[in-house]
Amino acid sequence: MTGSRRPPRSETRVEIGGHDLVLTNLDKVLYPAVGFTKAEVIDYFAAIAPTMLPHLAGRAVTLVRFPNGVEESSFFEKRCPPHHPDWIPEVGTLEQCGVSEPAALVWLANLAALELHCLQAKAATPDVPDALVLDLDPGPPAGMLEAAAVALELRELLVRLDLVCVVKTSGSKGLHLSVPLHTPTDSGATRGFAKALGDILAKWMPDRVTTEMTRAVRPGKVFVDWSQNSGHKTTVCAYSLRGRSHPTVSTPVAWHEVEAAVDAGDDAALSFIAPDVITRVANLGDLYLDNLEVSQELPVT
Repeated sequence: MTGSRRPPRSETRVEIGGHDLVLTNLDKVLYPAVGFTKAEVIDYFAAIAPTMLPHLAGRAVTLVRFPNGVEESSFFEKRCPPHHPDWIPEVGTLEQCGVSEPAALVWLANLAALELHCLQAKAATPDVPDALVLDLDPGPPAGMLEAAAVALELRELLVRLDLVCVVKTSGSKGLHLSVPLHTPTDSGATRGFAKALGDILAKWMPDRVTTEMTRAVRPGKVFVDWSQNSGHKTTVCAYSLRGRSHPTVSTPVAWHEVEAAVDAGDDAALSFIAPDVITRVANLGDLYLDNLEVSQELPVT
C-alpha cells in the first residue's frame, strides 16, 4: 500500500438497536450516473428510519432489489428472504418481511433492496385498506407538471367532499395522492371511488386526463390509475428510494410546493434525491403524517 489512501470498505460490522449486522460491499456503486454507493444507500435508510418506519408499520413489504445497481437487472421479492434474521418477522399470507425497526431497514438496504412497496391495508387486516390512493402517471410528452396540475384539480374535488388528502412524488415521473381513511371500508369501495374521481376529471378535461388502462390512449395525458386500490396492488412507500438513474426518493410534498411548481413551470422543483430528503425532513418534519393519523369516511355513493 502506498501513501495514505484508505482501503475499500468491503465489509463492516455494526450494532443497531441491539442487533449485530454485517454490511458488505459498501463501496459498490449502485447508481453509476452519480457514483452513489451502497454505503450511501445504507446511510440514507438509517437516517430516514424514524420518519419512514411508521409508514411501514404492520405492513407486508414487497422488495425490489438491484444487486448490481440500477443499470443492471432487478427483481421483485415478495416472500421475505430465507436467510433473514429471526428478529425480522414474516407477515401476511405470503410471509413477507415486516419492517418495524431501523436495523431491518439497514438489513434490507444491505441487500440492495432500493424500493419498498406496500399494500394499502395492513397485514393483520388485509381486506380493510386504510387509505385510498391515486397514482397520477403522465404519458409522454406529458410529464410531472401535467401530473401536478391534475393533482391540484383532484385536491379541489376532495376538498369539496370534506376529505383530507396528502401528496408525494412517485420518485419517478408522477405523483401519488392519498386519502387517509382509517375507518371500515374495502378495496371495492376505494377502487370504485377512485375511478369515479378520475372519471369526473376525464369528463371535464378529456384532452388532459384518462382513466383508461389501454396504453394507446395515454400519450400526452395523465392516467389516473384507480386500480392501485385493488387488494393485491402495491404502491411504493413514502421515503423509499427508486431504481432510477439518480437516487430519487418518493417524497412527500406540501400542496403549496405543488402549486408553486405548476405556477413556475418548474418540474425539477418536484424531484428529490436522498440527501435532499434528509434535509427536508429535518426542516419540515413528516409531510405525509396525515396519512397515518387522519380518520375519515368515503361519501356514500
